[in-house]
Amino acid sequence: MLRRLLITLALLCASAAPLSAEKIVLGLSQDEVAITATFEGSEILIYGAVSRVAPAPDGNTGIIIAVSGPLEPVTVRRKERKFGIWVNSDAVEVDAAPSFYAVATSAPFTEVLTDVEDLRHKISIPRAIRAVGTGVSDSENFTEALIRVRENAGLYQVLDNTVSFEQGTLFGTSIALPANLTEGMYSTRIFLTRDGAVVDEYVTQIPVNKVGIERWLYELAHQQAFIYGLMSLAIAIAAGWGASAAFSLLRR
Repeated sequence: MLRRLLITLALLCASAAPLSAEKIVLGLSQDEVAITATFEGSEILIYGAVSRVAPAPDGNTGIIIAVSGPLEPVTVRRKERKFGIWVNSDAVEVDAAPSFYAVATSAPFTEVLTDVEDLRHKISIPRAIRAVGTGVSDSENFTEALIRVRENAGLYQVLDNTVSFEQGTLFGTSIALPANLTEGMYSTRIFLTRDGAVVDEYVTQIPVNKVGIERWLYELAHQQAFIYGLMSLAIAIAAGWGASAAFSLLRR
């Protein structure tokens, strides 16, 4: 299926008149993700082609695809053992960290992007996290701990060599989205690189939203908190009464 989509996209690129020497043309398998009661994760197929008006210049060409969830502040704390118990000690306030971040490449990351270009475009996971004015000398350890925790939860993914890049023109990959997604806009950036330098960039957005009963409950809790509280209390009372009645029947 992916190959068929890539071929179709390549034919469309050939008939188009690009505005620059090399331009990324992108496609997505879905333009939004819906979170429902039975949502257990999803997968987005990202495919595209590089449109050119002339043969590609000499050099090692690569593709990088980065999908980033909404940015959010995070407090990372260090625990220390004092007087026989574990307590919180130092803390670092991370100003903005992606709630989800996946970066996929057509070759090892260090081969398709230089450190200078990474610093400029903030593509790698550590560079995508913004922590300033921490006041802690070893703040990088806190950032590494945050990355490690979210990698274990499937929220941060480094996917080297997972982007297929055929004949330097057609590319495609799939990004797995875990069940514990944060609602919001997910930025998708695609970079075309040559010898580690960015040649072209394409950016699009994928909305991730609650739908159905989840959306109704979310809006009720945030917009009508009093009514939501009464409803929750009524459900709890009904559940307690039902359990008591069932227990009484079992005792007879």
